[in-house]
Formats: sequence, C-alpha cells, structure tokens
Amino acid sequence: MSQDRRPDESATFVRRITKMPDATRCALGGLGGSCPDVWELSDGNVAIVGRDLTEAYSGRLPDGVGVASDERLVVVPRELLANILDDAA
Repeated sequence: MSQDRRPDESATFVRRITKMPDATRCALGGLGGSCPDVWELSDGNVAIVGRDLTEAYSGRLPDGVGVASDERLVVVPRELLANILDDAA
C-alpha cells in the first residue's frame, strides 16, 4: 500500500458493512447494547467497533507487527469478518 490512507477525522458513516447486529443478544451478553460492528466511512476507510485489547496483546505481538501510539489493537469475533466475506462473494 503506497497510498497514504490516513483517516479524515471529519469523515461520516456511510453504510454498515456488517449485518444488523441482534440488539437483544448484545444487551443480554452484558455489552449494554453495544456489539462489534464494521462501517464504511465517507473517506473510503473502514471503522471497526470492537474490544480494545492493545495492552493485553502488546507484549506478545508477532515479529514485524507493531501498534503505533495513535493506534489500537481491536479484536472482533471471527464470524463478524467471515460474514462480511461471505456477503462479498
């Protein structure tokens, strides 16, 4: 990727890429109605809602992987991304 893809902080949410989350399941799961989610932004980037596990993983990242001070390592369920790939096929 040679193109600079720094996000535009004024970008807006264009469309949800994931299927609509089951709000009942999310609320019952103790997440307070919040679920992992993926959105396309108006600048072409993607916003991911997930658990910030930067600290938990910081000491055991694979060689060649780094998280900059202005980045976070976000974890989402595998099936979330698998569903996106299935929909794209």
